[in-house]
Amino acid sequence: MSDILIAPAIMAGLGLLFAVILALTHRFLHVAEDPRIEETEDLLPGSNCGACGQPGCHAFAEQLVRGAVKPSQCTVAAPEVVETIAERLDVDPGEQVRRIARLHCAGSKAHAYQIAEYQGFASCGAASVVSGGGKGCSWGCFGLGDCQVACSFDAITMTAGGLPQVNFDRCTACGDCVDVCPRNLFELVPVDQHLFVQCNAPLTGDLALSVCTAACDACGRCAADAAPGLIRMVNNLPVVDYGGGGPARPEAVQRCPTGAIQWLAREQFPVADLTYPRTEKGHGQLH
Repeated sequence: MSDILIAPAIMAGLGLLFAVILALTHRFLHVAEDPRIEETEDLLPGSNCGACGQPGCHAFAEQLVRGAVKPSQCTVAAPEVVETIAERLDVDPGEQVRRIARLHCAGSKAHAYQIAEYQGFASCGAASVVSGGGKGCSWGCFGLGDCQVACSFDAITMTAGGLPQVNFDRCTACGDCVDVCPRNLFELVPVDQHLFVQCNAPLTGDLALSVCTAACDACGRCAADAAPGLIRMVNNLPVVDYGGGGPARPEAVQRCPTGAIQWLAREQFPVADLTYPRTEKGHGQLH
């Protein structure tokens, strides 16, 4: 009988010993957390979206208290919240332009040609390794909604035209859609950058239009009409250089024959299904 009790007694003794060690370690080695961290975290939105570059609001609050980041790096927080945090921590609030996710594709069902009917698992990731979802364009949106599922903030809905629609008010620029898109079509852009290229196909002329009527045909008119250095053609697609180019103006998009590059005002975020009916001058108009 005594042999049976030895093992439990040993385990109980070891448990008690480790408990004493942990208690002593906590008492003599514990470092108290700066109370300002909790106070700052309470002021933050609590979305833990990661748009600030930190894994969550608590980590961001720690960096704020240490002075390693600026309050404005939380692009989800309202301006008054940023100011309040800056005042309480006696730091410069900094400047940070809010960003949202935008899609480099306007190939809705009305524009992108279908060459096959995809009947597999309803996932962009699955379609990317099988038949490409049936679209003739090998660079466009699959339209199967992986981004909608991945978005933690319900900021993306799929439209009737089969394209993701980003809700301006809900988007936190967390990057979930960027990570999940198998064709890398999403980009996080500042809301004050109005020029946006809604095509990802590196094709030219009639070849581009043979897969999608909203595709960029690499005509280069936008680059010619824009301020010097603002737009350059790279791999048959316009690339907007806000850092090194001249001022951005709507004139850069006026001669685009397909509407592949658009001038987006703030009230046009989000953009629903896009249609680009031809006008008498051949321009694409945003409706």
